[in-house]
Amino acid sequence: MELEDATVNDLMSLGLARYEARIYLALIRRGSFTAAEAAREADVPRQRVYDVLDALVRRQLVAAHPGRVATYSAVTPELALARLMTLQRESVDRLERVSQGLAGLLQPLWSQGREHTDPLDYIEILRDPKAIAERFADIQRQARHELLTFCKPPFVAPAENTEGIAVVRRLHRAGGTVRAIYLADALDDPETVEHVRRFAAAGEEARFVPDLPLKLVVADASLVLCDMPDPVAGAGSTTTLFIEHPALATCLRLAFDTVWRDAVPGEHA
Repeated sequence: MELEDATVNDLMSLGLARYEARIYLALIRRGSFTAAEAAREADVPRQRVYDVLDALVRRQLVAAHPGRVATYSAVTPELALARLMTLQRESVDRLERVSQGLAGLLQPLWSQGREHTDPLDYIEILRDPKAIAERFADIQRQARHELLTFCKPPFVAPAENTEGIAVVRRLHRAGGTVRAIYLADALDDPETVEHVRRFAAAGEEARFVPDLPLKLVVADASLVLCDMPDPVAGAGSTTTLFIEHPALATCLRLAFDTVWRDAVPGEHA
């Protein structure tokens, strides 16, 4: 069991969700399985197995065989791993382009802040978790037309986040747009799955990617809230910036759209 868990974790590090890794490992043990057999062998809920199999087929890791009862078989591990590595390289290249664009946009702002004794009045620097949570709630409340989010842990909003759901409903009813990009492995956390479900019911569109460069909120192409992990202190040390700057917000909106185009819709994650 420990060896299988380690193998599942290794496959997840190559971009598979946990259920996808379990199903693939089940399929390589036999020539073919029906969906029901695969779900039972991999200990995956029956209601999820078809979505998981479809995702593996799209990635060319599993072949589907039509018939009175469709069956599925795994491609050879050597070919599957090569395809996963190719997808990971493409994802890293894409995120690297986004990260470089963000660095080019934010570095001048940081440099200007070092040149002045007074802080830039359109940038607020936040380090206290409570202040960050309050500013996150503020930017949600101020949104009138569009709210875009890169969602990755740790989360500052409470698990139920009823205020956030109310914001999504308000924007949706007004004809606005709410889009969020989550990490794909968030679907392995029941609490996050419930969060995504409730926000989707309120009108949020969700997509999933293997990795995100940072946490980001862009409201109405004018307000920005983003985490800036300290490259020296490491991931545990983060500074959050609240920026009221339409030009920067517009550029970050373009970066969001780049990631959104390649992200996987929620029903296929």
